[in-house]
Amino acid sequence: MKRTERVGAIIKILSENPNKLYSLGYFCDLFDAAKSSVSEDIQAAKQLLENVDLGLIETIAGAGGGVKLIPYISDREAENILNQICEKMRDKNRILGNGFLYTSDLMFDSNIVKRAGEIFARRFINLSADYVVTIETKGIPVALMTAHMLNLPLVVIRRESKISEGSTVSINYFSGSAERIQKMSISKRAVTPGSKAIIIDDFMRGGGSVKGISEMLAEFDIEVVGTGVVISSMEPEKKKILDYFPLIYLGTVNENEKTIEVFPNNLIFYKKNL
Repeated sequence: MKRTERVGAIIKILSENPNKLYSLGYFCDLFDAAKSSVSEDIQAAKQLLENVDLGLIETIAGAGGGVKLIPYISDREAENILNQICEKMRDKNRILGNGFLYTSDLMFDSNIVKRAGEIFARRFINLSADYVVTIETKGIPVALMTAHMLNLPLVVIRRESKISEGSTVSINYFSGSAERIQKMSISKRAVTPGSKAIIIDDFMRGGGSVKGISEMLAEFDIEVVGTGVVISSMEPEKKKILDYFPLIYLGTVNENEKTIEVFPNNLIFYKKNL
């Protein structure tokens, strides 16, 4: 194979499997090439991706080392996708009444959730988490994409326990959006006590669901090291949780005038912390 062909193959393999470590020998066998040639190929791929802000290739030395791609979304691309979400959110036809908005089309849009997952992955890449956790159902797509970018398993907490889950632990929590006591459950086999988790959800009003997930994980002595939500309502101002990372802020929904106030999180926030 020509070098350009090998470089293209390396980029494709690494980008389709972010944060997965590949040994140098894997590519030597795949291309039937010497280690020196593959090392030069990887360096060329690394330089190419950095030049166009498409990802960061990291090489790890030693017997257990190798090469992996760290997913990356530039500030410009993040700004574009958040502005796109905001524009779609302002559609007056989303207003359902009683302060509720229709968002299912956004949360199941493969392009939007992929890019949102990249933003969350960039935010939480250095937290050494063991799981990405969400609660069914609309938060699953973006949580799955975040888990894929971080190369972590996804744990889905259910509203109702299923017999196929085996033994479960259940708790009751107060949902601010539904304004009632609800139940969530998790299989005992889904997580390992003493590990770390990142919580990802689609929407947060008062933070009741996220607080419930945190309390559920605490039953397994699991530390929550990061929380991300796609849309966070500005009301109520005081949430049940303090540390969370929203992509979009939802302000006033005026049902009479058919207007929706929504704007992206300040991207300077990313630049200062990443």
